[in-house]
Parts: sequence; structure tokens; C-alpha cells
Amino acid sequence: MRFCWKKGCSVNSFSENLKTLGSVEKLAALELHDADGHLLARIENKAGSQGSLAVYAHLLSRFGVLNAQAAAEGLVLYAEHTSDAKAFPGKHPNIDRLLEVVDFNHVYSMSLVSM
Repeated sequence: MRFCWKKGCSVNSFSENLKTLGSVEKLAALELHDADGHLLARIENKAGSQGSLAVYAHLLSRFGVLNAQAAAEGLVLYAEHTSDAKAFPGKHPNIDRLLEVVDFNHVYSMSLVSM
């Protein structure tokens, strides 16, 4: 996986990036919590969100929390979906969250929920 923020450089697609991430088959979900421990979001292991679960689980294993640095890496992993999320806010809530973390320097804890 290459990190590329410059216009015109070549990056992997989201589907290519997913192949480099760990399996989520034994996970039921991933939960995000704010500093007070309140549940902010739950990414379920179901069709349509398994890619997001894989991205967020990778970020948890690599960074331990969801902070600006982790979110920036997540945006690269989402590849072409990141530009779509920027163009259509609300269409990709899991990407919107990463954009918000970068923009506002939020830090969220994450935890895995096993099957």
C-alpha cells in the first residue's frame, strides 16, 4: 500500500487495499467510544460494511485509537471512496467520521466485538 496525497500519483483501489488487511470473519463488530465512554458508532460484520470493519480493525491494530494519524491512513485505504465521500457528504458515514477526526483532531477509542 502506498500513501499518496499528491494529485496524479498512482494508488491502490479500495478492493486492492482490502486484500492487504486482516480477515474480519471472526468479528461481530467494532465499536467506537468518545472520551467519556459513550458509544458513538458500531460497525457490524454484515454485507455493505465488512470493508469498513476491516479498515477500522486495521487502524485499531496499528494505532490503538482512532486519532488524526489513524484517520488519515484510513482515508488512504478507502481510496476512491474517499473522494466520493467528500463530494457527497452523508453517503459514506464511516469515511465521513474519518474526515471529521482529521478536521477536528478528535480521538476515539475502539474495541472489537468477537462472534
